[in-house]
Amino acid sequence: MKFDARAALRRCGSTVLALIMGVSLVSAEAAANDAPPAKELFGAKDLPMQAAPASFGFYSKGCLAGGVAIPTDGPTWQAMRLSRNRRWGHPAMIALIERFSHDAVEKIGWPGLLLGDISQPRGGPMLSGHASHQIGLDADIWLTPMPQRTLSYQERETISATSMLDKSKFLTVDPSIWTPSHARLIMMAASYPQVERVFVNPAIKKKLCDTWRGDRAALGKVRPIYGHDYHFHIRIKCPPGSKGCKDQAVVPAGDGCDRSLAWWFTDEPWAKPKQKPGAKPPKPKFAKLADLPKACALVLNGPAPASEQEATYGTAYRAPAAIPAAATSIEAVIEAAGEAPLANIPVPSPRPGLQ
Repeated sequence: MKFDARAALRRCGSTVLALIMGVSLVSAEAAANDAPPAKELFGAKDLPMQAAPASFGFYSKGCLAGGVAIPTDGPTWQAMRLSRNRRWGHPAMIALIERFSHDAVEKIGWPGLLLGDISQPRGGPMLSGHASHQIGLDADIWLTPMPQRTLSYQERETISATSMLDKSKFLTVDPSIWTPSHARLIMMAASYPQVERVFVNPAIKKKLCDTWRGDRAALGKVRPIYGHDYHFHIRIKCPPGSKGCKDQAVVPAGDGCDRSLAWWFTDEPWAKPKQKPGAKPPKPKFAKLADLPKACALVLNGPAPASEQEATYGTAYRAPAAIPAAATSIEAVIEAAGEAPLANIPVPSPRPGLQ
């Protein structure tokens, strides 16, 4: 049999190429695994990206460009937990909070809002506490009324919100704490057309279903979820023109006082996930920058304003008249990628801690 040197070289070359490609793939995978969690990258940013306001991705998987901060204090609100630096949001969200706080005082006599977490300066995954709040369109409002004095920094860090639940009973609102004003406050939040959902504890939803005698048109937007007995969570729709923002599915028709609510009062939502005997608990997986919409890499590394005051809503803040060059690059990324990066963004499963 005659030895074919050329064929042997071709086979050898193919083998070497396959080995090189294999090593490259392994190296790329290792590099991806070694990348820091996205929450560490976004949590380290003190200021927003200076750009035209834009939300990218989904509420639980995305980022925010052109975010603005709500002032620490306003005539009808005070921001809490200032050390977290989470009073940033899309201008549409911040404007709604200010309007809501004013309406609550003027129309239903609520003393003023205590504001919980909104978003980080550039959105993205948070170091602790939330699965959502990533695109500047979510905000937590305490169910504790604002006191008629300005709280100190230390008080804002240490004062606890008041739970509305009777801890001695299963999913029951405490009648000594809950008031009709709490109901009016939540229903007012749900009444704004730009609000997509208001998340509350299942016991609070049931209380509203049983006792609300006003217009029930917005009651369907009040959705039960784990936790949320100390505060409620406002989520607004993607602002008009937000190409890279993905809305949540439309709320089902009706007031939500149906089987979907009754499910929360069964054992199923509270059962621990089944695990094989002797199996090790799965290691927590944290989203990496590469897991977020492509625009988020540009948001993370984009330019910042000169100061926090420059990006604080209603003070020195002025919405950009034109999109800066960095933001234009973001738009180019969206145009090039189309909707593909956003199509498979999962909605968090209904387990404790996910919002």
